Amino acid sequence: MAIAEVTVIPIGTGSTSLSDYVAQMQKVLKTQKGITYVLTSMSTIIEGSLDDVFTAIAALHEAPFLSGAKRVSTSVKIDDRRDKPSSSHQKLRSVADKLSGTATGNVTELNPNPS
Repeated sequence: MAIAEVTVIPIGTGSTSLSDYVAQMQKVLKTQKGITYVLTSMSTIIEGSLDDVFTAIAALHEAPFLSGAKRVSTSVKIDDRRDKPSSSHQKLRSVADKLSGTATGNVTELNPNPS
């Protein structure tokens, strides 16, 4: 399973706010087959087969153009591990295990005192 971190930035929209575009892109992801996804404060994490992930990324990249953006910058990082099953939840749990000796997988437990 591939795990991708995707950030899509419409350029020249006339506003510094991107929340309307982010909301639209989350709606686009709901229509995609074969993936799971999580919105974070700075990006979206997408998991699925590499083909399904690339299809979702292409749809995300296209979405701002459909709303009138004239230019879009998309950044993608992909972790495609093929020696054993992997997920973003498992990766977080592995770090939590090393920090506390117990498997929680809860991001907030990695930093219990966020500022």
